Amino acid sequence: MSDQSEDGDECIFCQIAKDKIDGYKLHEDDKTVAFLDLNPISKGHTLVVPKEHVKDIHDAKGMSYMWDVIVKVSNSIKEAYNPAGIKITQNNGEAAGQEMFHLHFHITPVYDGTEIEENYSREELEQAEEVLEKIKEKMDEEEMEEIYG
Repeated sequence: MSDQSEDGDECIFCQIAKDKIDGYKLHEDDKTVAFLDLNPISKGHTLVVPKEHVKDIHDAKGMSYMWDVIVKVSNSIKEAYNPAGIKITQNNGEAAGQEMFHLHFHITPVYDGTEIEENYSREELEQAEEVLEKIKEKMDEEEMEEIYG
């Protein structure tokens, strides 16, 4: 869907982070930038992105610093507009709704009277033990120890 180069030269989010094009930035530090979504779902809809060009969450090892910015921006939106709630989303892959192939988190205020539609077909959990074991096999316990201590 996107015609961005692998190194981010064409990526709109990289261009905003590098000040090559304008964005309505509300936070910037040496590793992240947060800016208003140009096609917002609601007032205050903000994107938080790493400055480094990373395609999606699968390439985001070592980027836990993103969380502090997400919390800071979410709290600022809450204080500024007092929404009924705030939805934080992050999509990976076209099938999951990712349109810009640069890792980004949507911080979307939800106001009273606004409906959020989730059109997933939910089913009862089946084969829980099998699913659990298959995923756990792929988790690197040493890596998890590094993250959580």
